[in-house]
Amino acid sequence: MEDSYKDRTSLMKGAKDIAREVKKQTVKKVNQAVDRAQDEYTQRSYSRFQDEEDDDDYYPAGETYNGEANDDEGSSEATEGHDEDDEIYEGEYQGIPSMNQAKDSIVSVGQPKGDEYKDRQELESERRADEEELAQQYELIIQECGHGRFQWALFFVLGMALMADGVEVFVVGFVLPSAETDLCIPNSGSGWLGSIVYLGMMVGAFFWGGLADKVGRKQSLLICMSVNGFFAFLSSFVQGYGFFLFCRLLSGFGIGGAIPTVFSYFAEVLAREKRGEHLSWLCMFWMIGGIYASAMAWAIIPHYGWSFSMGSAYQFHSWRVFVIVCALPCVSSVVALTFMPESPRFLLEVGKHDEAWMILKLIHDTNMRARGQPEKVFTVNKIKTPKQIDELIEIESDTGTWYRRCFVRIRTELYGIWLTFMRCFNYPVRDNTTKLAIVWFTLSFGYYGLSVWFPDVIKHLQSDEYALLTRNVERDKYANFSINFTMENQIHTGMEYDNGRFIGVKFKSVTFKDSVFKSCTFEDVTSVNTYFKNCTFIDTVFDNTDFEPYKFIDSEFKNCSFFHNKTGCQITFDDDYSAYWIYFVNFLGTLAVLPGNIVSALLMDRIGRLTMLGGSMVLSGISCFFLWFGTSESMMIGMLCLYNGLTISAWNSLDVVTVELYPTDRRHRVLPCCPDW
Repeated sequence: MEDSYKDRTSLMKGAKDIAREVKKQTVKKVNQAVDRAQDEYTQRSYSRFQDEEDDDDYYPAGETYNGEANDDEGSSEATEGHDEDDEIYEGEYQGIPSMNQAKDSIVSVGQPKGDEYKDRQELESERRADEEELAQQYELIIQECGHGRFQWALFFVLGMALMADGVEVFVVGFVLPSAETDLCIPNSGSGWLGSIVYLGMMVGAFFWGGLADKVGRKQSLLICMSVNGFFAFLSSFVQGYGFFLFCRLLSGFGIGGAIPTVFSYFAEVLAREKRGEHLSWLCMFWMIGGIYASAMAWAIIPHYGWSFSMGSAYQFHSWRVFVIVCALPCVSSVVALTFMPESPRFLLEVGKHDEAWMILKLIHDTNMRARGQPEKVFTVNKIKTPKQIDELIEIESDTGTWYRRCFVRIRTELYGIWLTFMRCFNYPVRDNTTKLAIVWFTLSFGYYGLSVWFPDVIKHLQSDEYALLTRNVERDKYANFSINFTMENQIHTGMEYDNGRFIGVKFKSVTFKDSVFKSCTFEDVTSVNTYFKNCTFIDTVFDNTDFEPYKFIDSEFKNCSFFHNKTGCQITFDDDYSAYWIYFVNFLGTLAVLPGNIVSALLMDRIGRLTMLGGSMVLSGISCFFLWFGTSESMMIGMLCLYNGLTISAWNSLDVVTVELYPTDRRHRVLPCCPDW
């Protein structure tokens, strides 16, 4: 009994020693595996990802992309790589705690905490570290892919979208004089037509930028350009002023996503050493859009013969044809974008490893084939992806109705966009956001304010010249007369017309003040910029005229009749060459941007972004100041061309600076569409 008891005691003691040694060796192995995994996470070198193609090192699930799996792996990753003395019970302990194991015991054996035990701040900290590592690796991958045919193809496709943005900005200024007359817009309401597009662009830049971080750069750009093209095309057919404003508002809302998405999209397939130069070249398409709009306005709008009418209610004038033609770049960009892939950087940010790798391989193979090196292999097989933080929402699938579920989804997406936007005002990017917002606002205010204001300035200067030629007729009486010719640039004050006939008369810039019309007839009369102020009409007949109520200011009617009155305002460019002059001047102003674009593209990477931005803004501000002293058309045109040529360098450098100062998930919030801030 005593011997058996001693044997049993010795056996238990030996078992305890063995268990203690097993535990000691196991903890040692797990700690070594964890240390090895952490060391691998901190490797920043691109060669590390190239040399380990066939290794079986430890990569947590969802953290890296592996080109091939090792089918021969049969042992525990936690016990690999050790000498024979250390490999006790190999394969039995995997270093993965059971689901019911307590949190304290997990930490005690050296196992990292699972995501379910980490708060959001820890997860976001890990994601930021992953994003920094991805940024370094991605730069090296883009360098291996090279710069070639793929980037140039994307350059022209995105250039069409940027061109559509430039056209949209200039359309308003060009159609404003014609639309004011055609839609019978009073002077008090013309300001809305000039600003409604910019209001839509401001809201659109915020919305589409957020959507680009949810659905991707390509999809967001496709949707916003489609919205712009549809409502721009629809606005050319509407007749009412209110509906026209609504269409232009939604058109601006659509085009508002062009610039934020285009520059972010293109920057994510460019290496850093080529980014400044090629983004500057991309800005040239915005200038091409301005030249295109100016040339089309010059060629189309003054041709009144291009219009047609369907009765007296529906009139389709030449400026509406111009609006349709200006929608063509937008349609072209939508078609071309369908053949381009999504941004691989965005796909990596959202954890789509396979899709991103395939697109990067496509970029590499396309460029290598264009260089005559099709045999060169894309060697990347592991790409770091940031930790994905799940956002869970309650959809009420069992109790909620379909429209409530849709409302919850939309509200959640909008709230997510708002939260991402507010991240631009968090440390450490808060100061950059404030400073850039001020620069964007001041630059947009000056440039686009002049773009809308300048056509009216030319028109005003020409009106002053006409005023010198205006004929003033005062205190006279005419009776039993008939007029069938054109009356132009005249002011009649205190006149009395008795039994007069105005047959087929064209009134151009004619004003009647304090006059009396007795037993007169107005038949087949058209008028442009013609008004009756404080006049009295007695026994007067109006037949087939275009006299709208707003043309009679404080006038009195006694026993008068109106027959077949024309609805809508009548627009004509007959013998009016001022329209040609306005559009030609804007064509010169946009063409003056070309030298500044070339200079900024060549010097962007040499003298620096901030130096070019500051110098261009100072010089353009000085040139803008001298517009105050412009007293003639030639002087105003010269100063406008100088201002446009100097300010374009500021635009290009500001675009590049904004793209480079922010991480991928925040670029869209701080890269506003031109006039948005």
